Amino acid sequence: MNKVDDNTPRAERTRELILAAAERLFAEDGVFAVSNRQVSEAAGQGNNTAVGYHFGTKADLVRAIARKHLAQIEEVRQQLVAEINGSTDVRDWIACLVRPVTEHLAVVGSPTWFARFGAQVMTDPALRPIMVEETQSSPSLVRIVEGLANCLPDLPDDVRAERNDMTRQLLVHMIAERERALAENTPTPRATWRDTASGLIDALVGLWLAPVTNDS
Repeated sequence: MNKVDDNTPRAERTRELILAAAERLFAEDGVFAVSNRQVSEAAGQGNNTAVGYHFGTKADLVRAIARKHLAQIEEVRQQLVAEINGSTDVRDWIACLVRPVTEHLAVVGSPTWFARFGAQVMTDPALRPIMVEETQSSPSLVRIVEGLANCLPDLPDDVRAERNDMTRQLLVHMIAERERALAENTPTPRATWRDTASGLIDALVGLWLAPVTNDS
């Protein structure tokens, strides 16, 4: 089903309610465990077809949630990347990768659901391409990849690809774990999102600067 173009204030408000409800339910229960009916009910919509009417398919809804947050994260990341332009310090580029996400979650305020939503989507084979596509289209992330390559020109391509995967796993799941702990009011290793970012940056810098074992 294709979404309907309706730009009235009431329709915009309804879309925001649906986005918020879907993000929370998807984060807590997983995307395919949640029906459009459940999203509509959680958003206070009496019409069970509200999700399809305003967004189309569930994949379209997932993409809309991702874009809502990633646009704000991208704005911060572009500013940070511009500030360190030309840096040859791995830490500078890793900080540009991590801090925009944690700062965004800090601004949104607890409880948040976007980190857990992202973790759910990234572990779903059918939906993962949506998040990958949305993030890979980010100009600032392209700059970060180039910046890391310039800092570590001798890193073999296969090792670089492997460490990119490791970085993504740590970034997605460590941030989601902290978000979950905050939502459940359980202890966290770091007191603030800023401190969390510092710890994650330290770990990722160590990962990228780790020696490469030659098994051949």
